[in-house]
Amino acid sequence: METCRNKVQGAGLGLRRSFLTECLEQPPENVSFYEVAPENWMTLGGKLGKQFRAMTEQFDFVCHGLSLSIGSSDPLDEDFVKAVKQFMQQHQIKFYSEHLSYCSHEGHLYDLMPIPFTEDAIHHVAARIRRVQDILEQKIAIENVSYYAAPGQEMAEIDFFNAVIEEADCDVLIDINNIYVNSINHSYDAEAFLKAIPADRIAYAHIAGHYIEADDFLIDTHGADVIDPVWKLLAKAYEWYGVFPTLLERDFNLPPLADLAGEVETIRHIQQAWVVQHEKQTA
Repeated sequence: METCRNKVQGAGLGLRRSFLTECLEQPPENVSFYEVAPENWMTLGGKLGKQFRAMTEQFDFVCHGLSLSIGSSDPLDEDFVKAVKQFMQQHQIKFYSEHLSYCSHEGHLYDLMPIPFTEDAIHHVAARIRRVQDILEQKIAIENVSYYAAPGQEMAEIDFFNAVIEEADCDVLIDINNIYVNSINHSYDAEAFLKAIPADRIAYAHIAGHYIEADDFLIDTHGADVIDPVWKLLAKAYEWYGVFPTLLERDFNLPPLADLAGEVETIRHIQQAWVVQHEKQTA
């Protein structure tokens, strides 16, 4: 089955409607690809629909889903998956990713809830991922998520994540900020978690900012600038695994596009630093 890996390159940005026009008129030169939540764009018509089509004709795009609810006990919404497939084909979108979580139980919960880290959940979620991949006729990337409670936990988060990825035979969307946030909130070693990720499955990465509620409690908001420890963790990931595509997420408190482009440039700078170092070591 076709993989997600190596379909996009460089540094990316999550596209938001508020700066869609600006991206068309003066596209940031350092953005190599864009990401959208299909739920927010699939039914778009009129001027915005035409502008989005103009963007997808010029730039590489990936989809990052919000409502697949891959860990839910509700029936898988196959009609939604088929609609995503059609949307991706229409806009030549490279691949689809989703969160390792759920957001429905006999109705929509409007939040991403943690899946219990159990053996039964591994089999349940992996089977649903395989079904999605069968419908899409390509592998999807699954993202490690931030969480604030771990009900029914039978194993460590990283063991659960890796077991799902292995059994589902899918790719990985590695979220650097989520690793950092969880390491603070649940008192584990972020670098150890990162080292245990199946590197050969990484399709791309997310990096984002968060809110500091307390020294030992962070909230994953995507509403602030990326902080230095998260940038350093990204650099560590490149050091161990080589450069992979990395995308800046910003959902709230949106600054001017130029400021977002500045953070995208930081991604590119860290990527280039690895390239230079790698060339020195192999010269």
